[in-house]
Amino acid sequence: MKKQFIGIAATLTVLLATPTIAEIKIGASLPLTGGFSIAGSKHEQGYQLCVDLINEKGGIMGEQVNLIMSDNRSDPATAINQYERFINVDQVDAVFGTFSSRLSFPVANILEKNGFVHPLPAGGALRIYTQGHQKVFYFQPSAAEYVGATLQGILEDLVPADDKPATAAVVAADDFFANAVEAGLLGMEVMDPADGSVVENLAPGFLVDAGIEIVYSEKWPEEGFNDWLTLANSIKRSGAELIVGLTASAEEAVQITRALKTVQAEPKMVYFSQGTQSEYLEGTGESSNSVLVHTSWHPAVPFQGLLAGEPFSNQDFVKAFETAYGQAPDEDSAIPFAVCQGIEQAIMGAGSTDNDAMSAWLKARTTDDPVRTILGRFAWDERGLPKDKPFLMSQWNDGELQFVYPTDEFEGVQSMTYPKQGF
Repeated sequence: MKKQFIGIAATLTVLLATPTIAEIKIGASLPLTGGFSIAGSKHEQGYQLCVDLINEKGGIMGEQVNLIMSDNRSDPATAINQYERFINVDQVDAVFGTFSSRLSFPVANILEKNGFVHPLPAGGALRIYTQGHQKVFYFQPSAAEYVGATLQGILEDLVPADDKPATAAVVAADDFFANAVEAGLLGMEVMDPADGSVVENLAPGFLVDAGIEIVYSEKWPEEGFNDWLTLANSIKRSGAELIVGLTASAEEAVQITRALKTVQAEPKMVYFSQGTQSEYLEGTGESSNSVLVHTSWHPAVPFQGLLAGEPFSNQDFVKAFETAYGQAPDEDSAIPFAVCQGIEQAIMGAGSTDNDAMSAWLKARTTDDPVRTILGRFAWDERGLPKDKPFLMSQWNDGELQFVYPTDEFEGVQSMTYPKQGF
């Protein structure tokens, strides 16, 4: 017994004498299964690649980054529980945001309550930013309600005035993000879910501003909808020359495209809120030709960022991603990578992982002294939305996702195909 006691004591002495490896713990809850799993898995790749590259370069201020990721199964309650666990059990130093407005909205309340900086890769609904949260920062161009400004710009700048679509059909998923884009296009009021007050009136809407009449609108349920052919027939019967499909996922964009092909719809222009992903092309083939999709990122745009305090361009990201994963990235991996860049710069700028100090540093950014990422430069307004940052517009042509708008800010822009020649 005495010999056993000595052995235990010696073991404890060794353990106590072993130095603790310094690390920075960051938590991220992602939808790796469930309805958002495709985008969630790509977000995981973006986060992991960024952390791996940072660690290869020596970590943040000499400390390695330990990324703790959990699968929230596309469920809001699970996402809430996981962020609470990150904070109270794992005792993380910082967090990365999750995917989708549906998950990000409730998570925002938890992170605000606990005083954590909340960097969102995907959570564009304006209502997230009207709750008075003090540490929320969105890493896309702007709230989803303002996406329509880019579509309006294309209609006014790139489409011949004598051949512009006169009518539009707007169909949307009953989803946080899709509803937000719809509100901007149709000129709806944005309501505060807490008290029902109007936080912004978007009338008359971007489509009306562009001189287009809405001849058909419809909404499908968030889950379980499969009557795509009936929806497509209704769109075709409306005679709409512009089809706007506000889907919650690339998979829904595939379904509505296939259905429009089946009913032989012949619009002049088609715009979807989702569909930049390779899965959309794989699911639609030649039917994708001329389809416009807004985006926050494109591989051809020459954004210049920072990583580990050194220049790291958008093209550097593309090469690193292809090396790590054997395939080209899309925006669902690029956006979380930019979030990681932003948090790294916040920690370095604050000189610590104190979330108050990180938040203060991020709020102090300006358009002349921004956070620099592969999505470009970021400085935020008092709501946590980026300043002076337009959405990009891309278009599928012959199996290639081309960057077509804006035409005067970056190199690499290509000519938009118009009108669309059927499905």
